[in-house]
Parts: sequence; C-alpha cells; structure tokens
Amino acid sequence: MNLVIDCFKLVKGAGKSIGIYNLAKSMTEHLGEHMLKLAEEKENSDTIIVLGNAHNRQEFDVPGVTFVEIGGNPFNKLYCILWELLLVKKYAKRYQADRILFPRGYRPVGKKGSIGTCKGGRKIRDTVMIHDLIPFYYHKHYPEFFNKLENAYIMYRMKVSIKKADRIITGSEYSKEDIMDKVPGCAGRIHVIYDGLNDVSFQDGKDKSAGKGKEDYIVAMTSGLPHKNAKGVLEVYEAYYKKAVHPLPLKVIGIGDTSAYKKMEAEAAAHVECCKYFKRFDEMCRVAAGAKAYLFLSYMEGFGFPPLEAMQLGVPVVCSDRSSLPEVVADAGILVNPDDIGQAACALIKITEEKAFREELIRKGYENIKRFSWDSRADLYWKELCNE
Repeated sequence: MNLVIDCFKLVKGAGKSIGIYNLAKSMTEHLGEHMLKLAEEKENSDTIIVLGNAHNRQEFDVPGVTFVEIGGNPFNKLYCILWELLLVKKYAKRYQADRILFPRGYRPVGKKGSIGTCKGGRKIRDTVMIHDLIPFYYHKHYPEFFNKLENAYIMYRMKVSIKKADRIITGSEYSKEDIMDKVPGCAGRIHVIYDGLNDVSFQDGKDKSAGKGKEDYIVAMTSGLPHKNAKGVLEVYEAYYKKAVHPLPLKVIGIGDTSAYKKMEAEAAAHVECCKYFKRFDEMCRVAAGAKAYLFLSYMEGFGFPPLEAMQLGVPVVCSDRSSLPEVVADAGILVNPDDIGQAACALIKITEEKAFREELIRKGYENIKRFSWDSRADLYWKELCNE
C-alpha cells in the first residue's frame, strides 16, 4: 500500500492548535518506525510519503518515510485554499496513493469515498482526522470571538469532509458522538483511536515519583480562548485561597496576567504567577512536574492532553467533567463541574492537604496513561489506514 500523509499546511507555532501539529508529528514518527519493523520482519512493499514544507521538514522527514517538500507557501491563505481543494489531489495521483490521510481534517473537493483515480482506474481512498468540532462550539457559544466568515468556511469544510470521506478517525467517543450529531449518517465510517501521549521527560535531579520532591504550589493550564476557562481557574483559586488552612500559591500557564479575566482580591492575587509562553516544552514540563496539584477546567476538548501530561509527570489532577475529559481522565483524577467554584476549590484542598489521597491519585494516573502509549497507537493507525 502507498500511504500519502498531507502535512503541507502544518507549521509549528502557526494556526490555532499546536496539538494537531504534535499529533501529526508523533504519528508520522511512529508509523515510520512501524514500517522499519515490517521491513525487518518480512519483504515489505508498503510506502509512506509525507507531503510537507520547508518549515516542518526537520521534524517530519524521519526514518521509514519518504518526505516530499512542496514548494508553495504554507502561510499564504489563497495558496493553502488552492492546495486543500485541488493541488493535493495531483500529488496523490503523482505518488500513486492507495490512501491519503488528512491530519488536519480537510479533504479536497471530490466524490464521496474517493478523491480521484490513479493509473488503471484504481480509486484513491481518503481518511480524515477530526480532532474536535470546536468551530461549531464557538459558533453556538461565542459567535463574536472569531471572524464569522472564516469560522463559517471552516464549519462548511469540516462538514463536507466528514460527509465525503471514505474513513474518519477521531480521538474520543465524545468526539464521535459530536460528529454524528452534526453530520448524521456517518457513524459507520468513524473509528475512534485515542491519541498517543508524547514524551514529557526532562533533566532534573529531583525525584518526582509518587509525590516525592514536590514543591508547595499548584499549577493550572489554560489560555485566552474562552473555552479554556481562565476566569474559572482564577475564581476557583480565589475560593481555594479563602478556604484552605495553608493555601499554596498558583502558577498559571497560558495567560500573561489575571486582569483581563478576573478582578481578584489583592491577597489572593499576590500569590498568583502567570506565564503565557515557554520557549521549550521541557521547561513547561519542569514547572508542572514540581506542583502538588494540577488544575484544568476547560469547557470543551476533543481529547484533552494536559491532564494526561500531568499524570505522566506524577501530578494529581483536578479536571473539568465536560466533553471528552471524563473519558480520558477516568477515575485517575477528581472530576468537577467547571462552573461549581466551591466543588473545585474543595478538590484542590483535598489533594494538597491529604498526602495518602494524593499518592493514590498519582498511582492511578500512572496506570491510566498506559492506555495511550504510542506502541499500540501506531499499530491501530496502520490497521485502520489499510482498511478497505
């Protein structure tokens, strides 16, 4: 089988989601490793061709795949629309694709179940990855936040891609239900494959296992996007600060200051430190790993990496009970209503003040993350992509 993966529009740091970039990168790496293993075990005629750009070549040109650098500009919106609608089909034909995978979720225009034919009349099958339907969520709950015309186009393209794709991969049962709700009749073409977790290790002399070496602070992950609920994070911390006997300070990752989201009481605000951006991922991991508790109160996630990354680092989690999060967190964290400030504040107190309970959650977290190992993901992706 000739598998083509369309990564042309993926540029690290560009666009609204680093998550899609990182997932596509990890998937390409592990599928490449999978191909090398197949080649060692038996004669293997399968190939993987990655269509990329000059900006992502360093991370996507990996062993086991053939990288093709496309000369167009991935920052030019008009060229990207032309690529997405028409040009990518030409490359799929050029490289005699049996199947083409679209990690960003947008397939070209064309007939349902095929985006064209190769020599001999063989149809090129396609698979789209739908990570979430957040554009629809914003259309309903925050219609003024994004450009209406741009968001309408994105929703239209997602719907068309879902309707016409031969196969659909999504990262959670929640997202599958959401897709079926927005585009009825596609259930039989959707396959749920949980996303794989990336390495969050870093160089540090302290032992972070089972709560050892933890420092006296709480970490919260959020952003300026409304669905990440920065206001709720600050409200919960303020309530926690008032209730706790010995309240710990809060380090907020993802926003530059608190003023745009909530006017906090001065005493509590003095114990909040914000860091909007880390130059290196391992720096962020180091900060998260040192915490006694991790707070994540998002309203909407197609999968939800942050609480699972905290579990990888041995940090107990207080997490929103919305969207896909109960599915991926399971019983390894405390699930709370993100609008119930008192409930979330009490959960933070329980974690930070009850050592035995904290250590039990850490143990459950280590068990939970085993469900998302890349060793199993690569095999699942390959079997699904080979599915006729």
